[in-house]
Amino acid sequence: MPLPLSYSLRNLQARPGRSVMTACIIALVVVACALLLGLISSLKQTFVRSGNPMNLVVMRKGSDNDGASQLAVQAFQAIRFFDGIARDAADQPLVSPELVVQPFFRTRGGGRENVLVRGVEPVALAVHEQVRITQGRMFTPSAHEAVVGRAVLGRYAGAELGNELEFGRGRWKVVGILEAGGASFESEVWVDVRELANDAKRPYPYSGIRLRVATPADFEPLQRRIGDDPRYALEALRETDYYAKQAKSANALYVLVVGIAVLAGIGAGFGASNTMYAAVQARTAEIGTLRALGFSRGAILSAFEIEAVALSLVGFLLGAVAALALSRLLEWWLGSLAFGASTFTTNVITLHLSSADLAGACGLALTIGIGGGLGPAWRAARLRPIEALRKA
Repeated sequence: MPLPLSYSLRNLQARPGRSVMTACIIALVVVACALLLGLISSLKQTFVRSGNPMNLVVMRKGSDNDGASQLAVQAFQAIRFFDGIARDAADQPLVSPELVVQPFFRTRGGGRENVLVRGVEPVALAVHEQVRITQGRMFTPSAHEAVVGRAVLGRYAGAELGNELEFGRGRWKVVGILEAGGASFESEVWVDVRELANDAKRPYPYSGIRLRVATPADFEPLQRRIGDDPRYALEALRETDYYAKQAKSANALYVLVVGIAVLAGIGAGFGASNTMYAAVQARTAEIGTLRALGFSRGAILSAFEIEAVALSLVGFLLGAVAALALSRLLEWWLGSLAFGASTFTTNVITLHLSSADLAGACGLALTIGIGGGLGPAWRAARLRPIEALRKA
């Protein structure tokens, strides 16, 4: 015969000091785990939102990102007329030649960070359809003008509408602010590709090409034709696959989070176990009485495990509320967080906690509760009625 659920819950209320202490220990672990998981998922989402399923990224073979690739003008001129490329209303191919450089920018705090500056042509807004100019206008080619991403705005000296950015060998007037629905483009600065190539003294004016495919059926033939062309040694990746590879830069953080979670979980588990062991010691007579009344060892074990799980859920709820509040506080105080990407540039992200992040923290809390409570529950279940009453 099992013990009623109310028995386990009343025991938590009867010992508020121990219960609150254990729940707070678990809550601290939940806060750390949820915030770190939220940080990783926010970083990954930044890359995921950058890829368009109808776009291809063309780079030199062997390059794993735009910054490591170089393309000649002749390659762009040849590719832009390949069959299978989408065209705009004026019957022009949707092909965007681009150059990526990573100059240092001065932060407002006086530090220095590498920022991705992307040289583009006006057609880039049609190819990267998630990017839009929300304030000001697109830059005028050959006018030493720039548009900056929303995440860059105000973070660096001169990164404000109407001001001038200083990088490379010149000064660039900021004429527009771009947004991209949280994609990594919001951490970039866009300028005219030819001006950027001259400023950076690049013999090859392009890093890569972004192009829109006309139909899904054109993907494979177009990729194959680009890859098989012996003149330029190029390869084409789906843009979604390209950014999925860039998102792997968050895997090292994920391993770090798992390690921290395991260590914190072990510590919290020992804390929960100590509290539960103390509860078993204090309730020896009670356990003996329950056994004398005919309750089985399984019923005692289940009752103590229910207490441990209930404590872990209370700890999770406290931790989840604290984590959500802290994430809002960090967003208000810091605005955004900066991370180094695999291209050695800075990605600026906003921390958001998703339901999956909280679910992961909840799983950790339950693991702490079940694991930490198992030893004390087993000890309570193994007590013999006569010995328990004698010890009492």
